[in-house]
Amino acid sequence: MNDLLFRDDKEYDLIAIGRLCIDLNANETNRPMEETSTFTKYVGGSPANITIGSARLGQKTGFIGKVSDDQMGRFITQYLEKDHINTDGIVVDKTGAVTGLAFTEIKSPSECSILMYRDHVADLLLHPTEVREDYIQQTKTLLISGTALAASPSREAVFLAIEYAVKHHAVIIFDLDYRPYTWKDKAETAVYYNLVAEKCDVIIGTREEFDMMEELLHNQASDDHYTASRWFSHRAKIVVIKHGGAGSIAYTKDGESHRSGVYQTEVLKTFGAGDSYASAFIYGLMKGKDVAEAMKMGSASASIVISRHSCSDAMPTLEELRHQMKTGKYVPINHEGE
Repeated sequence: MNDLLFRDDKEYDLIAIGRLCIDLNANETNRPMEETSTFTKYVGGSPANITIGSARLGQKTGFIGKVSDDQMGRFITQYLEKDHINTDGIVVDKTGAVTGLAFTEIKSPSECSILMYRDHVADLLLHPTEVREDYIQQTKTLLISGTALAASPSREAVFLAIEYAVKHHAVIIFDLDYRPYTWKDKAETAVYYNLVAEKCDVIIGTREEFDMMEELLHNQASDDHYTASRWFSHRAKIVVIKHGGAGSIAYTKDGESHRSGVYQTEVLKTFGAGDSYASAFIYGLMKGKDVAEAMKMGSASASIVISRHSCSDAMPTLEELRHQMKTGKYVPINHEGE
C-alpha cells in the first residue's frame, strides 16, 4: 500500500495538462542527424506520452491542452481519441500558432539527442479561461508537466488547474520535464518549478532537474535526502529522484526510501524511458501497490520503450507489462544517490 488517497467517486483516473507535439524519430540509426534522410511521425510531448501510457494500461484518461488549427493538430487529437483518451479539454488555437516538433537522433543506443522546434507553439498558448473546473473535478489525478510553465498564458493555466485539483481533492503529480531551451534562464525556471512543487503530492524528476530547482536557493547541488525532506515540509508524500542507468530512488514522507533496479533489454534508444516509467509507476500507485512494486513496474515499462523505435506508440499494454515483469531479467541496483 501507499499513503496516496485516490477517490473512487471520480470518472477519470488521470487527466494531464501540458505539451502536445510531434516526434519525428530517425529511421536511420547509428548515424548523426546530418546523415539522416527519413523520419517517422509520432505524437509526442512528455505529458501526452504519460497519458498514452496510462491509457494503454487500462486507465480512463483525459487531456487539457491546445493544438494548432492544421493537419498536425488534427493528427494529435485523432491519435489520442484512437487510444480512448478523452479530448474534451483540448482546444484548437485560432491565432496561427504551430505544433512543436522534436527531431530525434539515434547515433547509438547510448548516444541520442533531440532537436526541438518550439517557437510560437500552440500548447504554450493555453489560456486559464480554457481550463474547466468541472473537467478537473472529475479526475482522481492531475498530472502536471514542467514544460507547460515555460511561458504565459500556459503557466497561469497550470496554476489554475492546480487550484481546481486541490479544491476537488485530486492527487497532483508533477513530472519536472525540464527542457532548458524553452526557458530564458535557470532562475526563472527554478522560481516557477518551486512554486508548483509546493502544491504537489508526488514529484518525479532527475537529479539534475532537482539541482536546477535548488541551486537558486543555496548555490550548490544537494543530495537526495535533502531534496526529499524539503518537499515533505510542503504537500509531497512521495519524491522520486531518477539517476539514469543507476536506477531511481523514491522517498516517502514516513522516512522510508526505496531503490529500483532495471530490467535488462536490448536498447535501441534512451529517450522515452522517463515517460514510460512514470506512466507505469503512477498506474501502480493508483492500484494500491506499495512504492517499491510501483517502481518495479515503472522500470519494466521503461525497458520495453527503450527497445522500440517510438515513445508514444511503444507504450506497453498491461499484458505486455506483466509479461516483462514475469520473464524479464530484473537487476537490483544499490545506489544511495548521495
